[in-house]
Amino acid sequence: MFDPLLHQPIRSKLISLLISNEELPFVVLKSSLEVTDGNLSSHLNKLESAGYIEIEKMFEGKRPKTVIRMHEKGKKAFYDYIKALKSFVEEN
Repeated sequence: MFDPLLHQPIRSKLISLLISNEELPFVVLKSSLEVTDGNLSSHLNKLESAGYIEIEKMFEGKRPKTVIRMHEKGKKAFYDYIKALKSFVEEN
């Protein structure tokens, strides 16, 4: 069965980027996904609530910086999602 959180295009792309990088700044994700601040925040909040990612807010000098990291639970969910997709494609 497909994970409904990951079966959404922006969230699956977001997780794909994080899987490849372990962590990324908010601004990099926003630029890579071509979404607004609010749209990205909404997707991140859903993934964080599920325990798939961690969001850390900090300062670099006087500038705020938000970094997003993968949790093991998120990695497992993503790999299970890919496995389900592969299985679906092979069956049809």
